[in-house]
Amino acid sequence: MPVFPSVEWFDTIKNIVNQDPEFRALGTVDSVIGVKVGGKIFELTFEAFECTGVREAGENDLRDMDFWLEQPYDKWQEMLENIKKNGKADLTHTLNTLDLSMPEGFARSHDGYRRDAFYRFNQSIQDYFNASAKIDTQFAAAAAVA
Repeated sequence: MPVFPSVEWFDTIKNIVNQDPEFRALGTVDSVIGVKVGGKIFELTFEAFECTGVREAGENDLRDMDFWLEQPYDKWQEMLENIKKNGKADLTHTLNTLDLSMPEGFARSHDGYRRDAFYRFNQSIQDYFNASAKIDTQFAAAAAVA
């Protein structure tokens, strides 16, 4: 059972979406995305019809990403538990709803033009996270990601 957050967890989801013909049906995604969970940062690379890479990154790497998704650890856990329970995010836990509900935004970037990739590829990114419903996730202790 992969632990969230970890390269193994993101890589497991990558493998699921890369084998899913429905993910390909959404069209191409060309973006480098960060996921920030406490003090941990992960980089997800999407090229054409698949997620081609997952790696742990650092704070300085955020400048090279189109955008990153950031929220407190307990909110990540709530979102992923909601996805598991419902098979996909309900309307209060979609990436777009989370972005609109946070004053500082869920999707963040050092460059407003590059942040636009969040809106352009939103459904594909949502489907990436929705694929986590297909696995059992073990959650790291909150102190481990601080």
